[in-house]
Amino acid sequence: MNKSEVYSWRVSPEVKNGLEAAARAHKTSVAQLLDQIVSQWLDREEAGDDEIQDQLRQAAIQTFGTIRGGDPLRSQQVKQRVRARLQQRRAG
Repeated sequence: MNKSEVYSWRVSPEVKNGLEAAARAHKTSVAQLLDQIVSQWLDREEAGDDEIQDQLRQAAIQTFGTIRGGDPLRSQQVKQRVRARLQQRRAG
């Protein structure tokens, strides 16, 4: 991407340190990291709420898995089941 525009703003020292640490961790420059962050944010702004919710739902499913049905009381046991599922994944 050919960049020709400059934008600057002031940030707190904590934010600056966090950006620099994240850039080092991702082996990129702060400018490239900010470009990625802003691009992702703009993409989400352009997407509708339904699409964002679908993305979040898919990310949650990949992280936590799903709880399959058959038990009419499962909604009352979600907390315990999710904790048990996470403990299984961490142990395995």
